[in-house]
Amino acid sequence: MAKTLKRAAAFSALTKALVSGARGGPSLSKRVAAIPRMLKATAGGKYDGGMRLALMTAATVYVVSPIDFVPEAFLLVLGLADDAVMVAWLAGAVLAETERFLEWERQQDRIVVV
Repeated sequence: MAKTLKRAAAFSALTKALVSGARGGPSLSKRVAAIPRMLKATAGGKYDGGMRLALMTAATVYVVSPIDFVPEAFLLVLGLADDAVMVAWLAGAVLAETERFLEWERQQDRIVVV
């Protein structure tokens, strides 16, 4: 039960971070819609986000995984702190990478192939 509550709090924090975003930056809906395109462009070798996406995937798996490197049952606060750090990093990484990808897409639209 505590594990479920921890995950719910982590995803709530991630959602709040994504919604708040940078002032004047892309909206949450634009960022969410960009994720599948970003994955496709990376898989196709057009976009250079492979390592960053791999790190974000690893962070997501770590937060969602029932097995932690620092277990909450034994270290209480430290066990929750490692997940909080991962969620904070993940939120920032998603914000930065989606904004970077959307800017990359805008640049691609300006390139004229003759």
